Amino acid sequence: MTQKLNPETYAAVASRAECLATAADIDAALDRMAADLTARLAGQDPLVLCVMTGGTVVSGLLLPRLNFQLRLDYIHASRYQGATRGGELDWRHRPSEAIRGEHILVLDDILDEGITLDQIVRACYEDGAASVTTAVLVEKERPHACTADVVGICLPDRYLYGYGLDYKNYFRNAPGIYAVAEVDY
Repeated sequence: MTQKLNPETYAAVASRAECLATAADIDAALDRMAADLTARLAGQDPLVLCVMTGGTVVSGLLLPRLNFQLRLDYIHASRYQGATRGGELDWRHRPSEAIRGEHILVLDDILDEGITLDQIVRACYEDGAASVTTAVLVEKERPHACTADVVGICLPDRYLYGYGLDYKNYFRNAPGIYAVAEVDY
């Protein structure tokens, strides 16, 4: 479990961070993602799986842009648990029965190393998914263990926060996507 950031530390991290994508950039990315997903999934009645916790912001902003029939559930698998480096995958909720025979749309905040997304896709197929489409708001410019089908925006390989992405469990609500200063990482 990570410790809470005191207000002074929070303010210092925020003041040193660099904005890499504004709210307008993210809105445009979400619009592009919605158009792509609509072209891919309209008529399939997909079961959307929001990847907790980072995917909540992306899902909340993207779902109203999707103009087709869908259902919503969640999956909770994490390698970070508030840390700044990933560890072993921790499954907290895997809706195995709900997945069987379904067209699945996995929504997440970021494709960083790709390990978590790769394991989620594998789990969906193990649980009997008819198909799996993946969408992430941010893809880091680096090698990945897997690829996402739909990507909102590509950003440099730095520690990022905002729009669901966190820094030590904070800043998910930042009004843009920011790179943490090296001194804070």
